[in-house]
Amino acid sequence: MDGRDLVRSVRMVGSLRTGQGLRTVRAAWRRRRADAVGLERRGAERARVPGLLREAESGPGGGVVRFERSELRILVAVNGAVFWSWDGAGPEPSYALARCPEPDPRAALEPDKDGGWRVVAERVTVAVSRHGAVEVRTPGGVTLRHELPPRWWEPVDGGRARWLQRSEVTADARFFGLGGRASGPRLRDGTYRLWNTDAGAASGPGDGPLSVTMPVQVVVADAGTHLVFYDSSWDGSVVLREGEEGAGSGHDRPGTSVLRMEGGPLRCWVSVGTPARVLLTWAALTGAPALPPAWALGHHHARRGVGDEQEVRRIVAGYQERGLALDAVHLDAGPSGGHRVFGVDEERFPKLPQLAEDLRADGIRLVSAVGPAVRAESGDAVYDGGAARDAFVRDAAGEVVRGVARSGEAVFPDFTHAGVRAWWGGLYERHLGQGFTGFWHGTDEPTSFAAFGEPALPRSARHALEGGGGDHREAHNVYGLCMARAGYEGLRELVPGQRPFVVSRSGWAGLQRYGGTWSGEVATGWAGLRASLALVLGLGLCGVPYSGPDIGGFDGSPSPELYLRWFQLGAYLPLFRTHAGARAGRREPWEFGDEVLAHARVALVERRRLLPYFMTLAHLARRTGAPYVRPLWWSAPEDRALRDCEDAFLLGDCLLVAPVLAPGTQRRAVKLPRGRWYDTATGRAYEGPAQVLVETPSARLPVFARAGAVLPVRGADGGLELEVWAPARGRTGGGLVVPDAGDGFAEPEIERYAARWQGPRLVVEREGVDGGSGSPYPVRVRGLAEG
Repeated sequence: MDGRDLVRSVRMVGSLRTGQGLRTVRAAWRRRRADAVGLERRGAERARVPGLLREAESGPGGGVVRFERSELRILVAVNGAVFWSWDGAGPEPSYALARCPEPDPRAALEPDKDGGWRVVAERVTVAVSRHGAVEVRTPGGVTLRHELPPRWWEPVDGGRARWLQRSEVTADARFFGLGGRASGPRLRDGTYRLWNTDAGAASGPGDGPLSVTMPVQVVVADAGTHLVFYDSSWDGSVVLREGEEGAGSGHDRPGTSVLRMEGGPLRCWVSVGTPARVLLTWAALTGAPALPPAWALGHHHARRGVGDEQEVRRIVAGYQERGLALDAVHLDAGPSGGHRVFGVDEERFPKLPQLAEDLRADGIRLVSAVGPAVRAESGDAVYDGGAARDAFVRDAAGEVVRGVARSGEAVFPDFTHAGVRAWWGGLYERHLGQGFTGFWHGTDEPTSFAAFGEPALPRSARHALEGGGGDHREAHNVYGLCMARAGYEGLRELVPGQRPFVVSRSGWAGLQRYGGTWSGEVATGWAGLRASLALVLGLGLCGVPYSGPDIGGFDGSPSPELYLRWFQLGAYLPLFRTHAGARAGRREPWEFGDEVLAHARVALVERRRLLPYFMTLAHLARRTGAPYVRPLWWSAPEDRALRDCEDAFLLGDCLLVAPVLAPGTQRRAVKLPRGRWYDTATGRAYEGPAQVLVETPSARLPVFARAGAVLPVRGADGGLELEVWAPARGRTGGGLVVPDAGDGFAEPEIERYAARWQGPRLVVEREGVDGGSGSPYPVRVRGLAEG
């Protein structure tokens, strides 16, 4: 134990967060001893590089290129994605992939210049040099990414190898992705660890890693956009350095990415094209995002340690008395007796089913927190059931691993085993019977509180890994993903006619198949507000479109101004949820004064009005992989000014939202992409590309509508209507509508609408195979005065 660990140990002993005191110290020492015995000692290592190229063999979609000390396998899939791997690794098994695509029969391995080889496909060319460098090129021959020959460090006595992959991108390129990052969304020079982590405290910009990390980079440059995914779940890090252009001299310094992994295969997927194209390809690989039920796109309220049934009723009554929309209440530790998973505290919630029924009658759902830690105590139904099935993670000596959770000493299911997932999925039946409709998973990194060292399971702990076997170093990052799968699949079986609502604090590539995520415990403060936007944008670019922050921050008490600006931003994010820690200030809008209450009501009304648009975006995300919340460069990645803009975002194709992210802001600059944009509050039209200065009154955020946009919105009578923003004279517009029943798995038709000028009149028609027809919904046209 070093000095830093000693200080942390003293703090943890008296910590109110876990209430475990000395137990966390013992757990930390137990974890350290387990790893000392169960992990192999790394002795002398031998470095290896591929060596010189020796031969190549063509195969379906590509082929194999053999070097002196390794071989490179290349495959171009029918969806345009490119896969390559070293040392004979295949695309499967993989926790990220929903399915392995078929190879493209048109792609073939052929000789390239200087003795190398290449595979030419419709949207990309992959070239391999004599020394093992791999280049990704556009069809026009421009290099987007240059992968230098990899390097492995192999123990002399045998065992797993560590590896390093150094890559270069163009000097103008910008990096995005790597999961949920509090800094960004643009990832500047720095080191980013790939290890899902419970930070142990509220987080803000500069903090990391957080609960959702994944080795996914989205790189945007003048020449094009590409997404690269290194499919290894092991602990690793990425060092990013942006390039520098040569100021006219022509001597550019390329951007670099240096990826170090502690194990796993060196295999990679790349997709090239527009941002929409690369996210479509990514969704085809990793699975379509789960479709949330309609109520999940409304307003949620949560608080750790919500109290008891009367407290819940008081909060709900407060919303109703003030005419504020509320769609869901999340219960954290409140309903579970002694923090027991799937337990109920019958003293504080004696009539939980009746409470759920009463709330449901008012259109409000109950959502329960579920963690993976099971109290290690005979007589607990979950513990006894898991022990009978040998469901819990064991150490290298075969003993069940015991950690520390809020419930006390705990054990952890091995969600990398299909049988354990099936057992766990069935446990949700009890909570469904008590009236819960949805579930949010927490501490699923997984977290085991410790006075020093990492708050996680021992790295030597053993996991099934779908029959392949391995330790926690390989399983840690996919633990939350597998728990989300258990919950989602269990709910699909228990209530087959309802879309499951599952949000997870932790996850990995492919999490979107089972639900969404939230920011975790983001810090209260303006920095935390800025981090909230960065997290949602970054997760969307990694294929997880449904996410949102703790509005107001998890800890502390936000000022009225900060709370209002956070609330207004949240109204335009997919998961719109107020939440706070047990010792933080309250988060109900009326707690911040009459002025904040009035402006929060406006934000809630606008969110309710936009629900059909959010539902359409959810369906489009499921079909195309496009996130609801998109960076400004989404449709114009070649625009460098938009690539560097981090304080505004697009909501779908139609709206641009410019949140207030600093205190005392009376006006702010907004960068507008090309085209005409209307200020939705004033109706004033602006021509982009441009930077405009707009007022930011407390009553609202600046929101702009794209000229020609057709938005599905909720009318005054509750029915669907079309809000059309007039295109410029001589131009046309349009939009998409996906009508939704609110629940179920039907695939409704995408309705396409066109807006065009017909003399002095603006005509809005539904497009069809037989030509256009009138809109079946009421149409409200805006922007005519400026048209």
